Amino acid sequence: MINRRRFLGSLGAAGAAVLLTPYLPAGRAARGERLRAVPHPLYREPIADPNAIPRFVQPLAVPAERGLRVNATAGGAYPFVMGETVQDVLGVGLPTAVWGYGRAGTDVSYPGPTVVARRDHPIELRWANHLPKRHLLPVDTTLHWAFGHNGLSIAEAGVPAVAHLHGGHVDAAFDGGPEQWFTARGDTGADFASAASRYENSQEAATLWYHDHTLGITRLNVNAGLAGFYLLRDDHEMELMESGGLPAERHEVELVIQDRTFYPDGRLAYPDAPHPSPDWHGGPSHLVDFYGDVILVNGRAWPYLRVEPRPYRFRLLNGSDSRTYALAITPPTGSPATMVAIGTDGGFLDSPAPLSGPLVLSSGERADIVVDFSAHAGQTLTMRNGAFTPFPLGVPPSPTAAEVLQLRVDLPLDRGSAPPVTLVERLRDTPFEVPGPPAVTRRLILGERLDHYGRIQTLLGTAEHGHLTYSDPVTETPQRGQVEVWEFYNDMLTAHPIHLHLVAFEVLDRAPFIAVKDPGTGAMRDIQGGPRQPPFPQERGPKDTVLCYPGEVTRIRARFDRSGDYVWHCHNLSHEDNEMMRPLQVG
Repeated sequence: MINRRRFLGSLGAAGAAVLLTPYLPAGRAARGERLRAVPHPLYREPIADPNAIPRFVQPLAVPAERGLRVNATAGGAYPFVMGETVQDVLGVGLPTAVWGYGRAGTDVSYPGPTVVARRDHPIELRWANHLPKRHLLPVDTTLHWAFGHNGLSIAEAGVPAVAHLHGGHVDAAFDGGPEQWFTARGDTGADFASAASRYENSQEAATLWYHDHTLGITRLNVNAGLAGFYLLRDDHEMELMESGGLPAERHEVELVIQDRTFYPDGRLAYPDAPHPSPDWHGGPSHLVDFYGDVILVNGRAWPYLRVEPRPYRFRLLNGSDSRTYALAITPPTGSPATMVAIGTDGGFLDSPAPLSGPLVLSSGERADIVVDFSAHAGQTLTMRNGAFTPFPLGVPPSPTAAEVLQLRVDLPLDRGSAPPVTLVERLRDTPFEVPGPPAVTRRLILGERLDHYGRIQTLLGTAEHGHLTYSDPVTETPQRGQVEVWEFYNDMLTAHPIHLHLVAFEVLDRAPFIAVKDPGTGAMRDIQGGPRQPPFPQERGPKDTVLCYPGEVTRIRARFDRSGDYVWHCHNLSHEDNEMMRPLQVG
């Protein structure tokens, strides 16, 4: 267990802001002027006061309305580039340099264009790295990262990058793993196979996303803007949309939620203070977590969306570094609007599931929900966040981090352009499950230790061996076609979103546990579990990321059906960049 000092240290940027920075009244800048600055102990220079950034003055950037959906449903090859652009992220006329993706010959955007693909229609995305020879954010070279042991530098080679299709059922060569990176100059990682990725789309309709996955700087590249949606359609989903069983066309909106921090001139900010260790080299130090107090949706700070009084389908993605969200949509008075979950990371639920409380969404997780605004005509609702940081035993969100998106139900109901929507009672022919007895049950641990600078380092491992780093010999070696049960034992005070590449797994249950733990290695023995609780209703579909709560064992079942080298890791990006990632080798 960690003591109070280490717990407060684990709060990261947001925790420090809450505990050390006094609340200041709103002081907004005129358009184009610098924002009011406030000092922050984790930054070398003052950052922008988040209270000075106006909320709900920018319209939501809807990809379908901005020409930022790429129709790839017929299959084929599509050249894509990664590069730098400038956007008015804050809505105050200040330029913010960001990185993004785009079709070759067009401007890149943050977030990247939404790729819309069709099941069993393979596509090839041909990635080109046009990133500059400098990083937008501070790089901690003490971590195990892409250029750590090969003599390369960003100033000479450019920024390494690789796109991972998160949730994709993909051959290992095209997985976008952490050592498949490449640079604009042509330097490549140890596992690089090709700058083109072939996606067979051999899975059911799902809300997938693509993002950077470069070893040791994933958090920086994603925070700079390298992320986008990938919506996979199939015949069943199309039939539901065309028949009025699901909202469609402009009533289907993808929403990526991310938290950020900025400097007063509009630049992205990321903690860059040196570590207090006496033998520190002087550069920026990695933090165990990162929490920004400016909430972006589709790349804009606190936007608003105008909607009709009718059902809408929202494809939600938590694209944040460390922050978990607990989302509710609230009117000015009365109870929150009902959110009905219809799908999770990898596909539909068995049937629509009205949520009785907030929707909890950890980093990397997606949720497919329907919200009916029919009873809210003329109202202005707000999507709010109530999750503590770190989740679930930290501190409440700051006032700015507690608000996400404004929903204005002020558009007239257009009865002619889309059929009325009545949600179907069944979304799947049979409930989702991974059939077959498990060949292996693995006992895996989530733990922590201090690194040689005294920083908290979160790790994965096995109950038998204890804590392991990314470079330690592989221990997860399923055979092709094998079904396995994985048990994640989390003995920390914070929840962790665990993501497996390649597979869509079934969440079985969670249970409290106690064990005898080796204080040196973290290995566990004499593990005793309590009563098992079933997954939450919104988790009862295909998953690739699951939130593992503190003091609990979370069990999943998966079938590994492709051979090759993959990874599994915590999807808190700051954690995976500092060794909370392990190799996965399917024989």
